[in-house]
Formats: sequence, C-alpha cells, structure tokens
Amino acid sequence: MTDGPGVSRRRLLGLAGAGVVTAGVAGASGVALGRASAPEPSTTAPSGVVDFHGAHQAGIATPAQDRLHFAAFDVTTDDREDLVELLRAWTDAARTMTQGRPAGTYGAVGGPYDAPPDDTGEALDLPASRLTITIGFGPTLFEAADGEDRFGLASRRPRALERLPHFPGDQLDPARSDGDLCVQACADDPQVAVHAVRNLARIGFGAVGVRWSQLGFGRTSSTSTAQQTPRNLFGFKDGTRNLKAEEEADMARHVWVAEADDPRAPWLAGGSYLVARRINMHIETWDRTSLREQEAVIGRDKGAGAPLSGGEEHTDPDFALAGREGEPLIPTTSHVHLAHPDQNDGVRMLRRGYNFTDGSDGLGRLDAGLFFLAFVRDPATHFIPMQTTLARDDALSEYLEHRGSALFAVPPGVRDERGYLGETLFDR
Repeated sequence: MTDGPGVSRRRLLGLAGAGVVTAGVAGASGVALGRASAPEPSTTAPSGVVDFHGAHQAGIATPAQDRLHFAAFDVTTDDREDLVELLRAWTDAARTMTQGRPAGTYGAVGGPYDAPPDDTGEALDLPASRLTITIGFGPTLFEAADGEDRFGLASRRPRALERLPHFPGDQLDPARSDGDLCVQACADDPQVAVHAVRNLARIGFGAVGVRWSQLGFGRTSSTSTAQQTPRNLFGFKDGTRNLKAEEEADMARHVWVAEADDPRAPWLAGGSYLVARRINMHIETWDRTSLREQEAVIGRDKGAGAPLSGGEEHTDPDFALAGREGEPLIPTTSHVHLAHPDQNDGVRMLRRGYNFTDGSDGLGRLDAGLFFLAFVRDPATHFIPMQTTLARDDALSEYLEHRGSALFAVPPGVRDERGYLGETLFDR
C-alpha cells in the first residue's frame, strides 16, 4: 500500500516519527514556513544527562531516579517494516530527549506554523533530569495468542519469554497486564518522564496504541551503593539487599543475558528480562496493625531497617538466631526470610520499583501500592520460583493484592548514532 507515487506508508511513518517535514509541506525550497527551526544543540553535554549509548540500555544499571512513567503498547500495524521504522523513530527521539532536547527536527516551537509541532512542549526549559528511556518486547510481539507469527519473529522468540504464570492470590486485571512493547521512562522530574512517553506515543500513532500505563513516585530500591535505602508506603526501608550496579560480577550473573543462554535468541545478549507487577497495598488494614506485628511480617526494625536478629541495616540476617522462647527472631514467614538469596538458590534480581497512588476507590480507600519492576537474566530461575514461594507463604501477602503483570525482553543497548533499539533482533 502506498500514499502516493513512490512514497510508502511506512516511509511516511518513519518521517513523521523523526519529525521530518516533506517538501510538499515546507515548500519547494525545503525551508520551513512561519517559524524558525530549533537552535543547534550545544556541543557540551548539559548536566543531568545519562548517556543513551552503550552495551546495555540505560535505565537498568543507571542509579534509580525518583520518578517513573511506564507504558505498555499494543502494535496495531501488521507490517514488519512499519514496526522497524517505529523503533528507529523511537530511538531517534529517545536519543534527543535524554539529552534534554525536544523531539524531532523543529521541536515544540519551530517548523511550519500550520502543522503540528514535532514536540509537545511541556518539557521546554526543563533540564534532562537524568531521563532514561528503556524499551522492551513482550511475548505477543513474536507470536499472537492464536499462534500467528505476526512479524516473522516466532523462531527468534526467547524460550524464557512467556506470559508470567498465575501466582496464588493474583487478582489480575487484563487491562493492566501484558503488552507487545513497553517503554520505561525514569527521571528526577515527573514532567520530563511524562513528556518522554507522551511523545513516543504520539510518534507511534497509527502503528501502536497504549494498552496501559503507570505513573510512579519515590523509588523503592537503591540500585547504586551511592544511594540511601528508600521507604515504601508501609513505612519500611525497601531494597536493602538489592543488587547494585557496582557489583559487576553479580550483574553479569543475575541480570545480563549471555549469548549462550538461548540458541534461539543470541540477539538478546547484553539485554535482560523486565518483570512488571502492579501490587496494591491494603494501606488502611496495615495502618491498624501493631508495630510488633508489622516488624514480624517484614523481618526488620521499622526505624533503622536492621534485621530482627540484630545489628544495623546492612547486617546480614541471622535466620538461626532464636529468642527466649526458642522461636527464630526473624520469623520463617517474614518477607526478609523468604526473599533472601539463601532461601532462593542464591539468585538475586535488580529491582527498580516505585510507589504509586492513583486516588481512592469507591469505598474511600487509597488505590496505592508498589509498581514492582525488576531486571533478571532468566525469569524462570530468578523470579518465578521466588514469587511462587512469596505468594504462598509470605505473611506480607495478607496486605497485598497483585492486580497487573507483564514480562518483556529488553534488547541490548545502541552503541552509536547509526543503530536503533531492537536492531539485533531484526537485522541478524
């Protein structure tokens, strides 16, 4: 299908996504009418810029920012070349926006006066705010629920990229689960994060549609040794034992996919798997629970974050240490006990979750909780067994309800200006 002599529909998609104006709009001379183009970017990188290029996508090992806008998309086109053009356009826009610059050639206030701007404009005058944009592929991008090989990718689908199982107690909403593609935008300014996803959704109009999205505030994990441990909405320090970016050997062991991991998916080497879970917290019930019970459920002191076996926050828990009545000081049903690597064959994950509050429900209770995000080398070994145990045995489960669930394969990073996210999948 074409939109005119010699111009394909997918080529127009790519041009629109990159913000290019054709001669028919800009005039025969190719000069934009009505407004000047955006100023040339500075050759000096502004502060707060996270490098977009690298062996891995930014937004994984990057020290966790304070704000999140996460969106899952359904691909609405059935044309493989349209999909590739979309990924190219998204990559170009991500490169630009993570540098603190507007998307497109002309930005928010340049270009033809009678045409929509290339950029939506709400981040004008704001710094880059350590914006990172991370993109992943869901199972249904490779093969639809009915088995259709939508884009000729079924033979390259990673074996571990399956829809997450239904865990005990799950109350999943299909409208908040799964998706063909995902975009994780993290920044220290909420408007910068929202701006990023908004512009990628705008660029993708006609090829993708938003399936669901989630805003997050207040990181719930430390992903760098330079960061202090934050608190979740239950008031406890969260992520004390989280894998840190500086632990390079453990990152290679537990987060980054190796080429030999899966003969079907060598293209994923240097990437990871992203687990997303929307976990509602029963805030009001928790708030009426005694401090003694809260600490027993978590397995840590609420104030200092130390394990109940003693010491300071980062002291290793002593699960064998018993109190005067002979019971372990850290209950065997506590979250700390069940989630500890010692109880899970030594596996670890890199958590990058966020708090969320989406108003109140019909009964006046807070619609709030944890938007759990974790990067793992293999969900079959690094997430599913642990979550099965937690869902079945964790005392904390009484106060939680899992409402959304998704798994995505996150391809490796883009090494230079010529590449695009997903290139290893489509071009190998």
